[in-house]
Amino acid sequence: MENILILGAGLMQKPAIIAGKKLGFHTVVADGNPAAVCVALADEFKPIDLKDKENLASLGRELQKRGGLVAVFTAGTDFSASVAYVAEKCGLPGHSYESALNASIKTRMRTCFRKAGVPSPVFREVTEVAENEVENVMEYPLVVKPVDNMGARGCRMIRSSREFIPAAKAAVENSKTHCAILEDYMCGPEYSIDAIVYDGTMTVTGFADRHIYFPPYFIETGHTMPTACDSFMYRELISTFALGVKSLGLTRGAVKADIKYTGKGPMIGEIAARLSGGYMSGWTYPYASDCNLTEQAMLVACGRKPGYLENYRKELPFMPPETCQGVTAPFRLFDLPCIRTSAERAWISIPGTVREITGLENAVNVPYVMDVLPRSTDGSTVVFPRNNVEKCGNIISAASSRLEAVEAAEKAVRCITIRLEGKNQETDRFLAGLCGDSEAGFPPSAYVLDDRTRQQFELFCGTAQDIPSDAATLPLIPACLRNAAESGIKDWNYSTIPQTLERFDRLCPLHGKISGAYFWRSLLRGGIQGVLYAADNR
Repeated sequence: MENILILGAGLMQKPAIIAGKKLGFHTVVADGNPAAVCVALADEFKPIDLKDKENLASLGRELQKRGGLVAVFTAGTDFSASVAYVAEKCGLPGHSYESALNASIKTRMRTCFRKAGVPSPVFREVTEVAENEVENVMEYPLVVKPVDNMGARGCRMIRSSREFIPAAKAAVENSKTHCAILEDYMCGPEYSIDAIVYDGTMTVTGFADRHIYFPPYFIETGHTMPTACDSFMYRELISTFALGVKSLGLTRGAVKADIKYTGKGPMIGEIAARLSGGYMSGWTYPYASDCNLTEQAMLVACGRKPGYLENYRKELPFMPPETCQGVTAPFRLFDLPCIRTSAERAWISIPGTVREITGLENAVNVPYVMDVLPRSTDGSTVVFPRNNVEKCGNIISAASSRLEAVEAAEKAVRCITIRLEGKNQETDRFLAGLCGDSEAGFPPSAYVLDDRTRQQFELFCGTAQDIPSDAATLPLIPACLRNAAESGIKDWNYSTIPQTLERFDRLCPLHGKISGAYFWRSLLRGGIQGVLYAADNR
């Protein structure tokens, strides 16, 4: 039986392992973590660090000798360069190793964009942080990120010179090579696009709206597919993506872009030489399109024709941005459109230690919900996320309408409650509203009040009565919060103030007397987790 080598045994690689088996290959999976969640799913597992390209190449040559090696593949990892290296050493189809490095190291990527005139931010490299660098910095706001990491680890906005040194140091520390990139902040809606490139064509296989919150960090609380952007923006963004792919030298395989539409038109954040993570390529796009994208990308990696793509895709016009007028199309462009909507939404937590998680079974039973994917369990240490790997779980829905899909995902998140253990210093700090000197406004409050309501609330807290033992709290909403409660404002887990209080009354009907000021402050700051913690620490 022919072998396929898959790099990574995490959850994001599950669709690849399944696709390899479905295509009739012997799946050989490599990962440095022998306890990774999909190890047992592989036909054969090799405990090799994915940075160790020489040992991976040796494995590839060994597989060629015993049954043959048809492809090297990954999805949702940092290691597309390792994939390209092994494929190149084994004479297999795929992006060249040099082009994969272009798509892996952000300084190389930005240099390629700049040379080809592809719209992207002005940048500079940061390898050593010193106080005098602040004096020569570009105009704020800026973004700093490691040159070689993903998941928004070490990535954040810099809004002032006060934030520069701590942010730059964190980015350098999160880099495998101790190098970061500093660039202009791009203001505008953000999109994630997957595509497959081969034989001079580029087929779009997923175009999603990304929902990014919580500055100065960039936390993706979910994505919705297909995009709601208009057709002109859609074609212009795809054409810009194609120019970026060409500038990096990527010619055969999966490609993925994070891209914004700014006041100056499309600007590329980054391009990767792989399928996207974040549940997009393996979950939301297949639900939205009926296309097994991982399988189609795997066929291309094997040097074969992706039949489903070729049978159902539609050709797109090349529409470069104004800054690239006169440039010819680098690829023949196609699109495989969605036929329904799929929405992914994350649930997050305030800092602390998980006492229990409830409501998962209720989330599973919400109509149109396809997957409930927890990342934390009882006893886990949780934080308010500063990157996209610190979220507590994800919901994926699919429905015939955008409204149904979005409402289902958000309703499912609302079902889930993470109750924290009491007497925790980090939880106390959060509920007290303490922020770091270089993180003004972070972490945010669950419910943000306007200035007038905030002033009224502070006056109320000075004389607030205690919450009586075992009393229902929904009828006790203070007058100063009624407008906010009726306005429908929601916290980061999609609950309004009345919904949060109703859930508290259901989950905690028996409780002791609680300080009124502490209870209502905990509500505004921490939502359902805040009021449950207040009851448990009265």
